[in-house]
Amino acid sequence: MDEFSFIESIKQQFYKQSTLLKGIGDDAAVFRQHAQDIVTAVDTFVEDVHFSKDTMEAFHVGYRALAANISDLAAMGATPAFYLVSIVIPKSWSDQELAQIFSGMKELASFYKMDLIGGDTVSGNELTLSVTVFGYVEQERARYRSTACAGDIVFVTGTLGDSQAGYHILTTPGDYTDSDYFIRRHQLPSPSVEFAKRLKKLSRVALNDISDGLASETAEIAEASQVTITLYDNFIPTSKSMQQFTEDLQHKWKLYGGEDFELLGTVSIQDWEIVKEIADETNTRISKIGYVTVDEDNGSVFLVQHNKRKRIYKRGYTHSI
Repeated sequence: MDEFSFIESIKQQFYKQSTLLKGIGDDAAVFRQHAQDIVTAVDTFVEDVHFSKDTMEAFHVGYRALAANISDLAAMGATPAFYLVSIVIPKSWSDQELAQIFSGMKELASFYKMDLIGGDTVSGNELTLSVTVFGYVEQERARYRSTACAGDIVFVTGTLGDSQAGYHILTTPGDYTDSDYFIRRHQLPSPSVEFAKRLKKLSRVALNDISDGLASETAEIAEASQVTITLYDNFIPTSKSMQQFTEDLQHKWKLYGGEDFELLGTVSIQDWEIVKEIADETNTRISKIGYVTVDEDNGSVFLVQHNKRKRIYKRGYTHSI
């Protein structure tokens, strides 16, 4: 399929966002927004670095690529609106597979009423997918990592380590309990957009999405806010079926496993009840896992495990394929 035919095949027949003035069809898209702030994020996904045909169908590649970006918008408290897709296409990927990549993105985008408004296509040696998203947030309600304060409660949504468990199941033959659940969590993550949006009633909450693992994301908040964060190992939520794996794997996945795309946050004790109410309203599992202090260890993260408190460090996450 030539480039123009490909663009025509992925072009939307109608648009959902009322702020869009011009979508695909000119040199650039145009949208207008007066009342809210615009939030944007971009991620790039490379074959055999961020994904592989061995563990992902083409549909999952597109779905998860957009989900990762939507999770970034959720962490900012934003409502998803638009996305752009640039793709480097190797000869090893068929037209049908490329269509499935965009079908995966389209399915998730439809759920959030997002519009595809442009992008680019070129030929290359390996499939590379770059997704840019735009969202809206009420003025003065964008959420930052730098607003954690002493006395805050630290919380997370969902359960952690599920994505890495799913990857393990896909790559390590064996007889597993709830394998479909873990694989789905790896291939088709669900960003916590509605929960994050409802937090707009709070004047202050620090948020970060868990894409590179809990230890890394917590360190980013501690460093940005210049605070000390203490986590309790036995409070970090995991799925019941996680017990089938060794303690070492459970520990590794819940602290350092990436791509769960849950939310990590800190909020004042006074607002904790409101956060729990919002979690109930949005059917979001939420867990209190630690607290924030200000002391000589500012910028650090500590873990309490077996009644011992030790510092944990920000590790770089190696993306699963």
